[in-house]
Amino acid sequence: MKELWVPLSGAIAQQRNVDTIANNVANANTAGFKRDQVVFKEYLTAFEKGVEDIDLPRGEWSPADFYRHYGAENAKVKVEGSFTDFEQGQLTPTGNPFDLALNGPGFLEVLTPQGIRYTRRAILSLSQDGTLVTDQGHPVLSKAQGEQTENPQDRVVRLQQGQFNVNLQGDIFINNQQTNTLSIVEFQDPHALMKQGHSQYINNFAENLKRDDIKTSVNQGFVEQSNVNAIAEMSELIKANRQFETIQRVIKAYDNISAKGVNEISKF
Repeated sequence: MKELWVPLSGAIAQQRNVDTIANNVANANTAGFKRDQVVFKEYLTAFEKGVEDIDLPRGEWSPADFYRHYGAENAKVKVEGSFTDFEQGQLTPTGNPFDLALNGPGFLEVLTPQGIRYTRRAILSLSQDGTLVTDQGHPVLSKAQGEQTENPQDRVVRLQQGQFNVNLQGDIFINNQQTNTLSIVEFQDPHALMKQGHSQYINNFAENLKRDDIKTSVNQGFVEQSNVNAIAEMSELIKANRQFETIQRVIKAYDNISAKGVNEISKF
């Protein structure tokens, strides 16, 4: 029964949708998290063949004409992909000077064992050697100056003990003396970023990176909350689960038809 592939492909795609929404709900309280959304695409044989290949009767229809499917059993639903919604999250005051929230499309540049990554989760602290690190222990990078773009290790922010302040432009002050400037970058197309765990992103295209004319501000003593609307996501999760259950019933109906057909044929 080739027609079974239609609801089966829908079930597979809907399961991906359920998993994505469930992950959004699970991270509703994760600082700096950006929600994901799945995009579906319906594959239709008629669209691929072209309408000129479809032979519809021009006169009166006969009963046989209603059984022409023109490859409709090969139609299916597929996941075209998923995209991240980079809508600004709410800024919540914490009173901690090492909590920084970005207001705008920018990202904080950090150094991980796998290379440079970008994040909006700027919950920072000082390590024992004075390195400014994220809550994952990754060093924060300062703004690139000249040839420093080639070696990110030269841009790791290290600070002396003292009163820590950051202005809206990302300039770091210790005891009212400027020492560094945070590397806040923006992207021509943020959707080209590849999402990684712990609210980190990878940029695989150098031409996508913007280091100048940055419009993002740094807000000290604030944390950007997730942009997930928990109530809306729960509603979508319930809807997706119901659709998945409906598709399962269709698959079961096909299975019953197939079983009945086998049993009836065996009687002859």
